[in-house]
Amino acid sequence: MRPPVPSSRRFAVLRELARQVVALGPGERVAVAVDGVDGAGKTVLADQLTEVIAGLEVPRHVVRVSIDRFHRPKAQRTARGRGPETFYEDSYDYDAFRRAVIEPFHRGEPVTPAVNDVDTDQPVHPDPVPVAPDTVLVVDGIFLQRPELADVWDATVWLDVPFAVSVPRGNARFGDGHDPDPDAEPNRRYVGGQRLYLAAADPRGRATWVLDNTDLDRPVLHRAP
Repeated sequence: MRPPVPSSRRFAVLRELARQVVALGPGERVAVAVDGVDGAGKTVLADQLTEVIAGLEVPRHVVRVSIDRFHRPKAQRTARGRGPETFYEDSYDYDAFRRAVIEPFHRGEPVTPAVNDVDTDQPVHPDPVPVAPDTVLVVDGIFLQRPELADVWDATVWLDVPFAVSVPRGNARFGDGHDPDPDAEPNRRYVGGQRLYLAAADPRGRATWVLDNTDLDRPVLHRAP
């Protein structure tokens, strides 16, 4: 991940978002979700947002966490099959995320940023990360506004990217041989699960900010109604 070039359109948009984020709850801890479908650019944007916040004239302390470090073990994720429903319903351990991150964060205690490595399918035990009285917690991931998490955020960013862009962008991370067509059978589990989320949670309509990240060089930021 590289920080955006200061003279770029992307940097200008992220700086505006960063200024609005640090204005949330001055002197208090606030939790911000960077939500979107797979391939929307959530992790890069959250990392870059953290960098930009740190470089503001009046920065705030930031802690970065990804929901991807809270995957359930593979056996649990696929115990009920590999359809869209199980991708949406069984992928993440939200109770563990609350215990390890959200609850200690609100108490002002160190947070544990991970419980499981999805690549090795093994539990992990990282060092706790301290928080300050005015820390901004930035969490990226999919499904962040579903019912189990809807009450934990002080603000949310929805990355608005059509599947026709997000699927080939996301699949490109895995090299050749991954079909870029959102409706292709190999993508059914993932795209279908995300469509269930869109229908059930209306994450775009609930977000604090909507950021059109279709063009990575020229994102467009909208404050939600």
